[in-house]
Amino acid sequence: MKAAIIGGGVIGGGWAARFLLNGWDVAVFDPDPDAERKIGEVIANARRNLPALYDTALPAEGILSFHSAMADAVRDADWIQESIPERLDLKHKILGDLSELAPETAVIGSSTSGFKPSELNEKGARAIVAHPFNPVYLLPLTELVGDARTCETAASILRSIGMFPLMVRKEIDAHIADRFLEAVWREALWLVKDGIATTEEIDEAIRMGFGIRWAQMGLFETYRVAGGEAGMKHFMAQFGPALKWPWTKLMDVPEFTDELVDLIAGQSDAQSGHMSIRELERLRDDNLVGMMRALKKTGSGAGGVIQRHEAELPKPYATDLPITADRQIPVSWTDYNGHMNETHYLEAGSLATDRFMELIGADADYIASGKSYFTIETHVRYLSELHAGDRLTIRTQVLEGEGKKLHLFHLLYGPDDTLAATVETLLLHVDLTTRASSLPDQNVLEQLQSYHHAHAALGQPEGAGRSVGQKA
Repeated sequence: MKAAIIGGGVIGGGWAARFLLNGWDVAVFDPDPDAERKIGEVIANARRNLPALYDTALPAEGILSFHSAMADAVRDADWIQESIPERLDLKHKILGDLSELAPETAVIGSSTSGFKPSELNEKGARAIVAHPFNPVYLLPLTELVGDARTCETAASILRSIGMFPLMVRKEIDAHIADRFLEAVWREALWLVKDGIATTEEIDEAIRMGFGIRWAQMGLFETYRVAGGEAGMKHFMAQFGPALKWPWTKLMDVPEFTDELVDLIAGQSDAQSGHMSIRELERLRDDNLVGMMRALKKTGSGAGGVIQRHEAELPKPYATDLPITADRQIPVSWTDYNGHMNETHYLEAGSLATDRFMELIGADADYIASGKSYFTIETHVRYLSELHAGDRLTIRTQVLEGEGKKLHLFHLLYGPDDTLAATVETLLLHVDLTTRASSLPDQNVLEQLQSYHHAHAALGQPEGAGRSVGQKA
């Protein structure tokens, strides 16, 4: 699969990273002489953060190429994404050219924040709106507006690269999400202009309160909970009349005088001017990964999108020892020493055990039937450092697989296939009803014994059976 990116700014670079890290070839057209450097920096951020959302490795990266001619970039493309400045005359020119140059089957998407598809296509183009959110390589939402059949095709492609397509029922200026953002932005400008709050105080009001709620529940679900047991009707009856009170200035906007611009810019510099834009981006991305991984545990909001995408990713296998984990280390796994914290070596081993259980048939359905394995002992050896962004691969050897016992030896490999740690763990099969040890089902036992017999030929791995502090 191939994506062509027309315009390599922040948004275009984000699209390039999203496609590239999901295994697509990506061709970029942008006359900016710095385009390759700028996109390279965006992709570097994406490589550090997008795979960290998953506990399974993403597909092998596609091939990234840069082109001086738009026709070369779009040749044989399956998806073409326009992300040029918000000037309608310029979009008419570029989208018109793309509609002539692109393969007939290619989706042509525009990243426009505000223009409707009827406006984009009034000169004969065949584009749809595919409006993402920055950073495109992490945030899943893409608003789709336009031809229904093309939007359906686009939605299927977006889901395959871990995004969330939102079909906008009717075209409208600024679509859906940006209309909310504009309302908040408008009100914030008044609060600063009237001296009620600084830029920092407004940001604190959002991130310390409703911003966190919105990330998991959105607007209406948040208010449904606020209504208590009586629900949404009670909330609306209680707070609906307040909508007539003069709380906001949503229909007015302060004039962008030099004085107001200087005031806002000065407050913003005082708030975060001590950090570069790249430092702010890394901080933003690290925080987003941490929050989205937390949402992933419950399947809430963007976490549900990650869950679904991860379930579709291929599970790794090896010819000698099964690969029970292949993922990237998230920054949340690192500590004050700048490397992976000891607790997460244990977590990685636990995830590898879960994967091995799936391989022998002791999967979610098996556990739901009332049987599982319980860990009774674990020994971890820390052999070399692992850092945020490092690829972690775990191979598992069965040391014992008879009767009730499951004795596993996980080998954790870091960059360059360097052995970074081992996790040795002993488990017993348990009846979840009685909470007592029991024999596994015959099909599970047979598959376990098959692995055990195959792995016995490999011999005892170095480090197996060691005690704490053992020197030799």
